[in-house]
Amino acid sequence: MEHGRLSERSVRNADCATIQIQTRWSIRLSSLLLAFGLGLAVVPESASAVAQEQPVTSACEAQSVGGPLFITENCNDPELSKPYVDERKPGTLTDEASGVSVSFTYVHGGFSGTKARFSFYFPAAEKYKGRFFQTTYPTIGVEDAAPGCPEIGTSTCSVVFALSSGAYVVSTNNAGGVPAGGALAAYRTNAAAAKYSRLIALEMYKTSTRPRGYIYGASGGAYQTVGSMENTSGVWDGAVPMVFGVPNAIPNFMASQLLALRVLRDKLPQIADAVAPGGSGDPFAGLSAEQRDTLKEVTRLGFPLSGWWQYATLNGGGFWAVEGAVRAIDPSYMEDFWSKPGYEGSEPSVQAARVRQDTTVKNVGEGNELVLGVEPSKDLLNGDLMIKDGPKAGQSVVITGIEGSKVKVVSASGITAGTAVRLDNSWAIALQYYSRHQVPATHQYGWDQYVKKDGAPLYPQRSVIIGPMLNASSAGSVASGRFHGKMIMAESVLDVSAYPWSADWYRQQAQAALGDLSGSFRLWYMDNADHGPDIAGISAGVAFEHSAHVADHIVSYLGEVQQALLDLDAWVAKGIPPAESTNYRIDADDQVQLAPEAELRAGIQPVVTLGVGRTSDASSHPIALVKKGTDITLWAKAQTPPSAGKIVKVEWDFEGDGHFTAQPVSIGHESAFKEVHRFVRPGTYFPVVRVTAQRDGDANTPFGLVQNLASMRVTVR
Repeated sequence: MEHGRLSERSVRNADCATIQIQTRWSIRLSSLLLAFGLGLAVVPESASAVAQEQPVTSACEAQSVGGPLFITENCNDPELSKPYVDERKPGTLTDEASGVSVSFTYVHGGFSGTKARFSFYFPAAEKYKGRFFQTTYPTIGVEDAAPGCPEIGTSTCSVVFALSSGAYVVSTNNAGGVPAGGALAAYRTNAAAAKYSRLIALEMYKTSTRPRGYIYGASGGAYQTVGSMENTSGVWDGAVPMVFGVPNAIPNFMASQLLALRVLRDKLPQIADAVAPGGSGDPFAGLSAEQRDTLKEVTRLGFPLSGWWQYATLNGGGFWAVEGAVRAIDPSYMEDFWSKPGYEGSEPSVQAARVRQDTTVKNVGEGNELVLGVEPSKDLLNGDLMIKDGPKAGQSVVITGIEGSKVKVVSASGITAGTAVRLDNSWAIALQYYSRHQVPATHQYGWDQYVKKDGAPLYPQRSVIIGPMLNASSAGSVASGRFHGKMIMAESVLDVSAYPWSADWYRQQAQAALGDLSGSFRLWYMDNADHGPDIAGISAGVAFEHSAHVADHIVSYLGEVQQALLDLDAWVAKGIPPAESTNYRIDADDQVQLAPEAELRAGIQPVVTLGVGRTSDASSHPIALVKKGTDITLWAKAQTPPSAGKIVKVEWDFEGDGHFTAQPVSIGHESAFKEVHRFVRPGTYFPVVRVTAQRDGDANTPFGLVQNLASMRVTVR
């Protein structure tokens, strides 16, 4: 499928002639305008025609002077008042992962006078259940479903799931995406499209019943989702923000990861081993004073200790994409860092990490890869490659990868063999300490370590706090907790990008703003889940790229999100409350600790343990020492929380090599599973058991599959 528009390959048997919304419905739909607050654009002839303005209700207004526009179901966004439809045709999509195909009516259009575009995917009338799902991500600038997964925006799998569940799909281009779309990109384009889709649905299904609507999104999409629910009322009935970050998360969470990668580089293997199953449990053993302080600092900011399993491939995520914003907003920071008292630039170990080195480009490869005349220091990751001659002289590009004498840069345009360059990590090193100089005005407790008992900051503070600005640019406003409708927040315990305590912070904000949340909010934590919604995204280059044996460490949270959407609708339509929020605690180092047993933990994820021994009680002993060639008995226990569903699948990877085999299972809420295995070579192994639960106990459906895993350590002599 093409990103910009639905391709003919994806829309099989499509009628090449554009089918417009029929004129005979225009009078009927115009009578509904007052209820939905939008002018209806009817396109009776030309596919490119733009409808004339129709009567509308009063314009939407900001709730405070200079604040964001507040959108309701019955007001009209003045910049998005002229929707039109320019394409309507049948289509078919197939999700390659599940093999499920769906047919639909595709409707495409936009809002006259803007770059805002939308695509709607409607199931057949006999499958429609009166609801729509809408997924979002701030930098997505196309309105059509992208191929495959994960759901960082509308994708094939999100369309297939929605239509298979009797929901139609609303998708937009965020008016071109953040930042190009300006004020319309955060939530207003999504809101206008959601409202307009209801008019189309009423016409298509010949009903007067208002469709129920739900928005969801991951990471930056969680910012958008929360902002959508805080800046609108009645547009969506509920929302599922996924892997949410506190307002001050960007760029500081990324920068802190880079700090740890540099200072702890040689110690990360032993740190990962210490926190792995059967490890010593002491990741600080054998560290220098600087290393201990750095690990403690980054841990208290929220990086999950068990997340260091993937240390070899961590690189700060999309830090290179946001550091430009920091430089533009706070341009004097780098010079201040290296020259003024109170900053870390005067410390000998920090000065030793600074690199300013001249060299030449020997060769230009594919994918913005350059071969240099020197082998650069690893500390140059996210540093600058400054161009000294040629057509781009005086410009610089960010280094995003280093391997020997090869570096990857954001863009190699204008760089040729022989180009003189300077390697300089002055900005990169300075930004690794940026969180210390960014104590937010609102209490975000990962920053408590940077203030004295009287609340005064320990380090010099910058004149601007950038995180909330970036939060607002994606969401329309800084998260406050004052949302409308119902919400199930999905957060991951091993998230190395949006640190897990962020969701607890939002719960506290919502409770302070709204009081009792029992009728409107749930927080479901997923154990052994990370920032990417589906580990199948590895093949698409999204999340965990190049990490070895990801499936032995991480489970998908996509099934949890699918179930959350269905549970939201049951909550809204039938008053059936979803599973209770996960029971957890935030420890002194801001790490999320889950209740140990399924009944106490709640949420919807099964709880799994694994061990070795003669009886099922061995599942609580995750260490074994055996002789090679000896049979050992592995026991796993799994239990689902109340109302969370039944166990439908159990898989084993005995030697931790990423290859799983399924074990026959009797579907139920709680089970113990036994397997016998023989290790034939000496070494240290990490057997893994992965358990899947499904709400209805359906082992054949590809939807709503909620996973967890457990691992143990086996030393073979």
